[in-house]
Amino acid sequence: MNKSIKFLKLTLVLVASLAITSCVQDDDYTVPSSLGQEENLALQALLADPTANEVSFADVKGMYTEGEFIDPVDTNIYVKGYVSSSDFTGNFFKEFYIQDSPSNPTSGLKIILNQVDTYNQFNIGREVYVNLKNLYIGEERVGNGVITIGGGTETDQYGTTVTSLNDIQVASGVLRSTETSEMTPLTVTFSEISNSHVGVLVTVDNVEFTDNLNGLRYFDPIQQYDTQRTLQSCGGFNYTEFQLETSAFSSFKYELLPTGNGSITAVVSKTFDGASLILALNSTDDVNMDGERCSLLDIGDFNTIFEEDFEGMPTGSAISSNGWTSFAEVGTYNWRALSTTDSGNPGPGNTIASMGAYNSSTDVNIAWLISPVLDLDAQGLEFLNFQSSNSFSDNSELEVLISTDWDGTTANIATATWTALPAAVVGDDENYQEWFDSGLVNLSSYSGSAYIAFKYIGGFPSSGDIDGTFEIDNYKILAEN
Repeated sequence: MNKSIKFLKLTLVLVASLAITSCVQDDDYTVPSSLGQEENLALQALLADPTANEVSFADVKGMYTEGEFIDPVDTNIYVKGYVSSSDFTGNFFKEFYIQDSPSNPTSGLKIILNQVDTYNQFNIGREVYVNLKNLYIGEERVGNGVITIGGGTETDQYGTTVTSLNDIQVASGVLRSTETSEMTPLTVTFSEISNSHVGVLVTVDNVEFTDNLNGLRYFDPIQQYDTQRTLQSCGGFNYTEFQLETSAFSSFKYELLPTGNGSITAVVSKTFDGASLILALNSTDDVNMDGERCSLLDIGDFNTIFEEDFEGMPTGSAISSNGWTSFAEVGTYNWRALSTTDSGNPGPGNTIASMGAYNSSTDVNIAWLISPVLDLDAQGLEFLNFQSSNSFSDNSELEVLISTDWDGTTANIATATWTALPAAVVGDDENYQEWFDSGLVNLSSYSGSAYIAFKYIGGFPSSGDIDGTFEIDNYKILAEN
């Protein structure tokens, strides 16, 4: 070979090597913040378009009805979100989630796309605008309850599902801004996680893997696709459990499960069939379980310091006995003591507290039932327990709240600070006339004089069913000896 040609080839190799190494200095593989020119122009054009309207996550979810054929979005609308998941470790595949805010999120959406290694483009916290026109909103698998944005549809024996966005649809419809926000995970307990959290980045504290998993790894090698490992949280007298699911394709699948107690940050998702909620890790860096394992409380160390079974209260009128307060904030219907014979709902006792909006002739009914004052500084740990039932709850709601600044007067109920308690309340899907235990609700994070409230929200409009009835019985406060 001619020496000049050999020298030229060597020079080209050296130049190429320098070009390659100059792209990444000191092994810095951080996600580039700049956008491609076409993507940047597409986003600017979308935001400058006076006919384009931003819609909420709730609006997007409301555009899909399970069981109906899915049409493409035909209006000029877009939704903005922040990326909550990452496929950097392979635990997510050809998908990512967005949530409606980087902090205090209320909803999430799934985006499926025919693309891998999306963490380079759609990194966690990246602000993303999805131009929904000509895209499809539905479920990836009918009945799984995970509302998903896709690029097409297909129909099988179960119904119509959405399919992945292709490369062109991603480039033209899923547009990044230059902003990457710091994500603040939503702090929740296992009992608080619901379908509304799917796609949301959450943190759960005081958790550990169950005792029988000691020495095992995130993934079970005998599984083909996914492995579920049981997490538990000390809930006072009992453990509350939840499943962590790990993909067979995750890079951390053979890491040992930690044996201590601590916190986990993960994305709320669902199993393949949508039957159960699960947590999915972005990275094991989000698992911090170096503390001592927790211990359950002994029920023998607690006494009942207050209880109410509503027996002996005058039936048929608003509850006002034994220090209880009932207040109709909107409408005239109020919480009443009812005989279980009169209510047609056999209860644990003979008398129950009941509120329903049926036949109220009012579009909205809001009624409060508030406990006598509780001195949270007079003893050690306190727990709340009660039982609830419904008589065709019909989309009405029952909230369990606590306040430490209410002055005890009905005039100030609506202006006091009321915080939701993580009590288990009977749901629409529970059998009529069955009683549901709240579990033991820890009140130890509150101090001073406190009130517990049951807030009913319903109504009797000319159309729609929000007129159901809720019942309460066997209210107790337990305190440490």
